[in-house]
Amino acid sequence: MKLQIAAAGRIRSGPERVLIDDYLERVRLAGRAIGFTGAGEIEIDPKKSAGRGGVDEALLAVVPAGGVVIAMDERGAALKSADFAKKLGAWRDEGRPAAVFLLGEADGLAEATRKRADLMLAFGAWTWPHRLARVMLAEQLYRGVSILAGAPYHRE
Repeated sequence: MKLQIAAAGRIRSGPERVLIDDYLERVRLAGRAIGFTGAGEIEIDPKKSAGRGGVDEALLAVVPAGGVVIAMDERGAALKSADFAKKLGAWRDEGRPAAVFLLGEADGLAEATRKRADLMLAFGAWTWPHRLARVMLAEQLYRGVSILAGAPYHRE
């Protein structure tokens, strides 16, 4: 199963870009042996989409048939890392081709997109800058895969 971040906007060079790339590479390396075929990121340019609805449509368009849609939204569940890892493992074991994590624009995802999601996740009650949310998501993907692999990265 492939793990994919689909996000509105672009993160250029800088510390956030370095961290995202590093964590996604760690996911690729750690996940290979346990059935995760890769990790990546797709950036949707809001200027090339017609408003929030257009951005949401573009985000959903990257989800392959049978893929899991996870909406990152403040109204979502705040899962413990171990519970998040169990979800990743269950989707993998079901034979789902991908889990695609959607990060919308500053105002979030449209209601129709949230309804389409198989799961809505939040990073708790705090509001996070978009760039940091993407870094935190990439790190949690790595943490989830490392938990499933039995690596010592995660501590409870």
